[in-house]
Amino acid sequence: MKNKLSDLNNHLFLQIERLGDEDLSGDKLHREIERSKAVSGIAKDIVGNAKVVLDAQKAAWEWNKTSGDMPTMLVGK
Repeated sequence: MKNKLSDLNNHLFLQIERLGDEDLSGDKLHREIERSKAVSGIAKDIVGNAKVVLDAQKAAWEWNKTSGDMPTMLVGK
């Protein structure tokens, strides 16, 4: 997978720019607001997932464990 948290950050700022479009009104504005809610929800899930991975890595460092000692789903490549 090529996506990084910096990509997510870019998507979030692009969404803010779309919401700031003063030409949006009515149905178009409503659709953009709904889109923003969806993007925000997915972003929270992505950040939460990254936090789990980071916490697992911190625990591994703290316990001086190698990645082979970690559950498979928490280990990178």
